[in-house]
Amino acid sequence: MAVPGLSGNGHRLPGRYRPMSEINVTPLVDVMLVLLIIFMVAAPMIQRGIDVKLPQSRRATSVTGERVEITIPDTIHQSQFVYLGKDRVEMRALQVRVQQKMEASASKEVFLRGDSAVQYQDLMNVIDALKAAGVQNIGMVARMPSER
Repeated sequence: MAVPGLSGNGHRLPGRYRPMSEINVTPLVDVMLVLLIIFMVAAPMIQRGIDVKLPQSRRATSVTGERVEITIPDTIHQSQFVYLGKDRVEMRALQVRVQQKMEASASKEVFLRGDSAVQYQDLMNVIDALKAAGVQNIGMVARMPSER
């Protein structure tokens, strides 16, 4: 049986047929850097917000800048949960959480993103909690009829 790198009489072969005893790290680093770049590019695309079917309004305007946003899903009647930004908040804790968020904010305004299937009473319950938290202005987020 022949051993690679050795001749039939046990002497080493010259040059290129000797086995390496070290791991070649350069290809490993190259692959890891490519994977890192792929994940850095793909990560922002993966992040999604809470899906709601916004009602339409012909007079909707776009709002820019940092804003406090409450999302009211169509399941609020059963689950009693809303979303403050991306955080899921129970309705009974909404007032306290909004007060904490408003302490650092100069403008006391909140934007509501409600599903078009939300019942009017559930919407009023959220608005009552926001007013009790000290919110002065409540904006309603809608989409233009041409948007999907």
